[in-house]
Amino acid sequence: MQKTTIYRKPMKENLFEEEFTVNALSAMGNPLEQLSSLIDFEMFRPALEEVLLKSDCKTAAGRPQIDAVLMFKVIFLQRYYGLGDHQIQYQIIDRTSFRQFLGIHTVDEVPDEKTVWKYREQLSKVGTFDTLFDQFRTLLDEKGLRFNEGKIIDATFVEAPKQRNTREENKRIKEGNGNSLWNPEDGDDEETIKHKRNKKKHKDIDASWTKKRDETHYGYKGHVKGDHKTKLIEKYKTTTAKVHDSNVIKPILEETDKGQDLYLDAGYVKKEDVVIEAGMNPIICEKGYRNKPLTDEQKANNRTKSKVRCRIEHIFGFIEGAMNGSFVRSIGMMRAEASFALTCLVYNMFRYVQINKYQPQLITCKG
Repeated sequence: MQKTTIYRKPMKENLFEEEFTVNALSAMGNPLEQLSSLIDFEMFRPALEEVLLKSDCKTAAGRPQIDAVLMFKVIFLQRYYGLGDHQIQYQIIDRTSFRQFLGIHTVDEVPDEKTVWKYREQLSKVGTFDTLFDQFRTLLDEKGLRFNEGKIIDATFVEAPKQRNTREENKRIKEGNGNSLWNPEDGDDEETIKHKRNKKKHKDIDASWTKKRDETHYGYKGHVKGDHKTKLIEKYKTTTAKVHDSNVIKPILEETDKGQDLYLDAGYVKKEDVVIEAGMNPIICEKGYRNKPLTDEQKANNRTKSKVRCRIEHIFGFIEGAMNGSFVRSIGMMRAEASFALTCLVYNMFRYVQINKYQPQLITCKG
């Protein structure tokens, strides 16, 4: 082990150093401590255990299973801080605030990176993050945090690892024939078969390319409906990146939205009929064209509309800033959907903390 250089000699040895560290973090405003004081993660236990507990375990021998809520809190930390599987294991060992949040006291209790991947994969396959999002949204409703005074819809890119394919491979993927690629053929030797199967595992045939404002994006798109008063996410949907924002209005509107204003940016122009059909009042920023620029009156109207519509950008701003962006490190639509569902859940939980701290008057039911 490399020798550590001590630049400042401690004034005295302290047996309560860890306790002092926790107190210092608390005094500085530990966000995880604030979250834990307001949200009881035990509310998620039944849904988590339904998926994670092994019902076929016939013996008590061997190492006991890791607690389901503990593993969810690990995955929660991973998404909030934008960490990979190896990084989250390292950071739990290294950071006092992480161990305090998880209730972990020794290194032996820290789940390794393979366990984190395995548990997240199990939860992703059956849509558990959607279930937890709905469960937390019910809690928010019980707190009186559903104001039917207007909704906002917009979308953000969910970047995926870029693929290096040939033109012919990309063509077949765009045609929807990606599954026909990288399959073993008759006459292939064992090594070739293994190579093709491993290659296919690392190919994302669901993600797509698109261009917006001269910037190229690859991956998926997360569509969000937010409440304009609370800035809480009420519903979401994941698509490939090439799907236009305006094509995902109906899937994220609900029966309870009827009669309300729906704020949209200029990308949703000419979709007024869809909004009206859903029983809502479309308030869409007008769009200028090369030979038909906006008038001063239209620009003034757009500014008025944008004062409300921009609140959804605050949602995306938090995701991009505090949560290190919306992205997937995995392959396929199933995992992209799970990742964005988890992103929306984590955002809502921290937004609830912010409301308690800065806008407590919005919480009409204190029970």
